[in-house]
Amino acid sequence: MKEFTIKKNDAGQRLDKYLTKSFPLLPQSLMYKYIRSKRIKVNGKRGEISYKLQENDVISLYINDEFFGSKEPKYDFLSAGKSLKIVYEDENILLCDKPQGLLSHPNEGEYNDTAISRIKRYLYEKKEYLPDDEMSFTPALVNRIDRNTSGIIIAAKNAEALRILNEKLKQRELHKLYLCVVIGTPKQKEGILKDYLQKNEKQNKVYVSDKKTSDSKEIATKYKVLSSKNGLSLVEIELLTGRTHQIRAHMSSLGHPLLGDGKYGTNEQNKKFGGYKKQFLYSYKLVFDFTTDAGILNYLNHKEFQVEDVWFKDEFLNGKL
Repeated sequence: MKEFTIKKNDAGQRLDKYLTKSFPLLPQSLMYKYIRSKRIKVNGKRGEISYKLQENDVISLYINDEFFGSKEPKYDFLSAGKSLKIVYEDENILLCDKPQGLLSHPNEGEYNDTAISRIKRYLYEKKEYLPDDEMSFTPALVNRIDRNTSGIIIAAKNAEALRILNEKLKQRELHKLYLCVVIGTPKQKEGILKDYLQKNEKQNKVYVSDKKTSDSKEIATKYKVLSSKNGLSLVEIELLTGRTHQIRAHMSSLGHPLLGDGKYGTNEQNKKFGGYKKQFLYSYKLVFDFTTDAGILNYLNHKEFQVEDVWFKDEFLNGKL
């Protein structure tokens, strides 16, 4: 005989659904027979097939050991990498430091190993994500950052957290700050850039203009020069709008492209500073600044989370770039 205590994530399921998922080697015909004959009990009593399990219910199984084995399920996310740098985690959200080169979401070129796939695998292996449960929520990203940008991404663990954070992002009650290294030094050490951005899908590139067109979108980028050395500047940027390639295109339009950015800068410029092939951009800080009720996430208000180990920061400050 073996006993299992129902935990929060398994509560709310029908008894037969839970048993089918948890003991895949037990034939359904036997399962129903064992429930009727009291070889499977709930809290010491005969269980009803349609009984909705409650947290802390105790399931007792008087069945052969051979049925306690498990079949390894096949999910796409199980082929994702295991590497996941967690900045913060609680029962509602997960903040991860996405490495440069990893997609946030799958695309036509890479489906399995992405940031959201790694998060699903991590939560599945912790038994916090139950894809076989028809009532189970699928973990989802609140924000995304470009493949070639490192930094903090936000994942929601439940539908309520996702709804709240999507609204807070829309209302600009989440502040995302970036560090970058740009070529040259802006004349004004800080300011807010306001322009219009137009996207060319075929080129996968955006263009910045001070004039609005029918297919352009308004962009606003707040920047502050933190330090300048050897013809380069370390700049902190806050996105006041979140558009594709916004930081890269906006700083380039100012005449100061990101170091290592071959798309919005030039290879000739980058060669002068060592010929870097990767852009110096990091989404390093997240600030929760709720001005309206955040429901189950109110405890996050005024909290900020920061990645201390930004790969280029120390090298810049030590004059090694």
